[in-house]
Amino acid sequence: MRREEVDQFFARLAAARPNPKTELEYTNPYTLLVAVVLSAQATDVGVNKATRTLFKIADTPQKMLALGEEGLADHIRTIGLYRTKAKNIIRLSEILVAEHGGEVPQDREALERLPGVGRKTANVVLNSAFGQPTIAVDTHAFRVCNRTGLAPGKTPLEVEQKLEKVVPERWKHNAHHWLILHGRYVCKARKPECPSCPVLDLCRYKAKTVVL
Repeated sequence: MRREEVDQFFARLAAARPNPKTELEYTNPYTLLVAVVLSAQATDVGVNKATRTLFKIADTPQKMLALGEEGLADHIRTIGLYRTKAKNIIRLSEILVAEHGGEVPQDREALERLPGVGRKTANVVLNSAFGQPTIAVDTHAFRVCNRTGLAPGKTPLEVEQKLEKVVPERWKHNAHHWLILHGRYVCKARKPECPSCPVLDLCRYKAKTVVL
């Protein structure tokens, strides 16, 4: 897309959703970090259902460690790969207490050293918890960027790097929220709702669903 088209693309997504944010429920940077770790290969709805009770009793690394791995597993057993995730969350909580004073670090390298935390998770935490203009590319954002021609790439990292170059500064902070929500509710995987898409005329997708 041309620069002016990219600007218009995000201007329209912004008009459709003026205050986009993650749909994961959290109360502080630590609970956001835990929620994002739990969301891997799981739905936000499923994660929120499990964490509503969990975060009432364990909203800090210290409280999570007091709960213990088995206690945590009992709360999240409805989530896929819950035992591995419980082990990672307990281990990352130990590291936060031992190396970061119980606080979530505000830099990517430190975050990515935590068990269960990859680049996407780090980007979400840096963006939503600390206000940094990072761009997280999940399956929805990846699909939207490739399908529309906004920032095509073969890997999430390639898409992220292209977005960093093409997204105007004024849209960067919320860019991935708009892309994720657009992919989740409009530009769906199986049958995109092209007739109601605000960026229909900018989209390069050749197999658009019928516009009524």
